[in-house]
Amino acid sequence: MIHPASKITLPMPDNRYPQWILQFIRYAGVGGLSFVVDFACLYFLTEHVGWYYLLSAAVAFCAGLAANYLLCLLWVFDFRRMENRLHEFLVFGAIGIAGLLLNTLLLWLLTDFAGLHYLLSKVFAAVFILFFNFFLRRWMLFSPSRSGAPSMETTP
Repeated sequence: MIHPASKITLPMPDNRYPQWILQFIRYAGVGGLSFVVDFACLYFLTEHVGWYYLLSAAVAFCAGLAANYLLCLLWVFDFRRMENRLHEFLVFGAIGIAGLLLNTLLLWLLTDFAGLHYLLSKVFAAVFILFFNFFLRRWMLFSPSRSGAPSMETTP
C-alpha cells in the first residue's frame, strides 16, 4: 500500500535563481568547451608545429572565441540586443580581442615573471578571462538596455 503523503509533489520554482546566475553556469560550461579548443590548439601549435607560445596562444584564443560565440548563441543567452548579426559578432569579437590582450599579458607575466609553466599560466588566465568576458558580453550584447530602447529577443 502506498502512503498518501508519497503522492504529494511540490512544484519546483522556475525562478529560484536570478537569470544571470543560470546564464553564468551555462557560460562556464560553454567556456569549458571553448577552453578545450583553445588549450588543445595552444598545445598542438607550440609542441608539434613549433610556434612561439605567445603566437600559438593568440591563434588558439581565436579558435576558442569562434567556438564560444556559436555556443553562446545556441545555449547561453536568450536575449540579443543587436538585430544586425555582423555588428553583434564584431562587438563579441572586440570583447574577445580585449580578452586576448589581457590573456596574453597574464600568460606572459605568469610564465616569464612568475616562472609558471605556460600551460599552468593558461589555466590561471582562463579563469580570469571567463569572468571578464561573461560580464562584459552580457552587459553589452545579451541583456536589455537600461534606456528601454527596443531590442530583439530570441530563445536559446
